[in-house]
Amino acid sequence: MNHDPLLYEHPLALRRRRKFSLTGSLPLAFVVLLLLVVLVPHWFTHYLPDDMDMDAILQPPSLHHLFGTDALGRDLYSRVVYGSALSLSIGLGATVLATAGGIVLGLLTSLGPRWLRQPLVHLLDILLAFPELLLALLIVAVLGRGPSNTLLAVGLSGIASYARLLRAQVLQVKLSGYVQQAVVLGERRTTIVLRHILPNALRPLLVVATLGVGQALLNASSLSFLGLGVVPPVAEWGALLADGRDFLDTAPWISLLPASVVALSVIALTLTGRRIQSRLTQGS
Repeated sequence: MNHDPLLYEHPLALRRRRKFSLTGSLPLAFVVLLLLVVLVPHWFTHYLPDDMDMDAILQPPSLHHLFGTDALGRDLYSRVVYGSALSLSIGLGATVLATAGGIVLGLLTSLGPRWLRQPLVHLLDILLAFPELLLALLIVAVLGRGPSNTLLAVGLSGIASYARLLRAQVLQVKLSGYVQQAVVLGERRTTIVLRHILPNALRPLLVVATLGVGQALLNASSLSFLGLGVVPPVAEWGALLADGRDFLDTAPWISLLPASVVALSVIALTLTGRRIQSRLTQGS
């Protein structure tokens, strides 16, 4: 009887592997569902987000209104569905902005002239001393409310962390053997940066960016919840949470159900990002 360990797998190990595969697939499936909701929201609800029904004010969840209704008789489930496009767009756009800004600032602090590097490094240290949400609050207080300003505030507040990571990667790659060999061979500085340093330094940054979408979504929702984000009556997840603050005793579903969607979305995006990070790390 053949007991080759390469051909035989213990049942306990098999169950663990299947469990791991299941826990890794569920977040990805939820992310795919979110994308479908963004692209074709009318597949998931026949109500419009701004339709008001004065005869259905503050109704609890039911078969007709899955998430209940708010103080204006609007179907809360449809507002969550249609608000997913704006919320996820802000989270994704803010991550792209933070990553792009981090690349520029990280290159300047690691490869720029000395007279420019030192002030920028001190600026990074100052920015990193503040939590990202606090920086976003300060920025949006200056820019004002609205989806675009919320995206800018969340994106700009995240630049410092990406810049620090890229700076550390560039300084590490500069000391590698292939870069030193390129310098000895007399390659141009621009060629060395674009061909050798930047591609190898960018990969860890892009991997971390896959984890940043969930955090950006959470920060954007927090701004709207605090009244500094999207202006009502626009359907956005953080704004929906804010709408229910005055009804937590009488109609808690107005805040709790959208909050559950936000929490599940952040968890699913983070776990999916970690799965992508693991795959890219194994492939490197």
